[in-house]
Amino acid sequence: MKLGIVGVTGMVGRVMIDILEKRNFPLDKLYLSASDKSIGKTFLFKGKEHKIISIYDFFSKKPNIVLFSAGSDFSKKWAPKFAKIGSKVIDNSSAWRMDINKKLIVPEINSSFLEKEDKIIANPNCSTIQLVMVLYPLHLKYHIKRIIVSTYQSVTGTGMKALNQLKKEKQGVSLSYDKTTYPHPIYQNVLPHCDSFTKGGYTIEEMKLINETKKIINDENIAITATSARVPVIGGHSESVNITFSKKPNIKHIYKILSKTKGIIVQDNPEKNIYPMPLYAHHKDEIFVGRIREDLSYKNSINIWIVADNLRKGAATNTVQIAEYLINKKYI
Repeated sequence: MKLGIVGVTGMVGRVMIDILEKRNFPLDKLYLSASDKSIGKTFLFKGKEHKIISIYDFFSKKPNIVLFSAGSDFSKKWAPKFAKIGSKVIDNSSAWRMDINKKLIVPEINSSFLEKEDKIIANPNCSTIQLVMVLYPLHLKYHIKRIIVSTYQSVTGTGMKALNQLKKEKQGVSLSYDKTTYPHPIYQNVLPHCDSFTKGGYTIEEMKLINETKKIINDENIAITATSARVPVIGGHSESVNITFSKKPNIKHIYKILSKTKGIIVQDNPEKNIYPMPLYAHHKDEIFVGRIREDLSYKNSINIWIVADNLRKGAATNTVQIAEYLINKKYI
């Protein structure tokens, strides 16, 4: 079993290595690739140093599985090439997510959609994954009609440059904001601006939440609206979600459903100040849910608060889980 990571020096790529090791992923050869300036650098995996090689050298190894985390443009160029030589590509960018011929997978929800013939498999957006993990089991029981979601997203979702901007601002370093990742300070600030704005006034991140959620849940009739904000947090993404169902939900039953859903941990005891927070979701693979309560202003509706580490279940962990599923099903 030959597996490789493309974009290993990025924040998600680094986490992928950690997860592969901690989950004892069944591989015989591990190949690492990144930009030309990183060639020759080394990463430790199970106590052994692995050198970063060029994408061309990596391609010549004919890996069984390739985990892509190198951006959409790179994926559009290279993923089809790997697929053509028989590699299974699991892509963490937005390149293939809304392609009608590609599967968009969260293993706990729709891994059964995968077939042996699938060569390029899309990993959803980080904020989408934690959202649908909670929505899907509720949708099966109560049928969701509408979702209003507001996200509070960590700077780690933008990458290392954004994290460095936050750190420099915290240190009091003077910056030129026409050259930084964000056009305004992020330290002690909140930017209602995740990714670029579209003509309709929504950001690309907000449209990902809308479109990807419908595709994963497999229901185009759900009405969804989203607002995404960037916050000076390192540990993970938080989401305030208002859900309207076709029938009246029972709050105790909602608790029961979510408590029994694999990959979800309910943290909801307001009297003891227990609720999900990115500070405690950091470095964890689970989705944390709390502040579950009836919406007193609108029928058949609830409010809920969702938190997860966007680099783990929101990206790297979900990618590795897809690879594990492919192996377990003997699709490789």
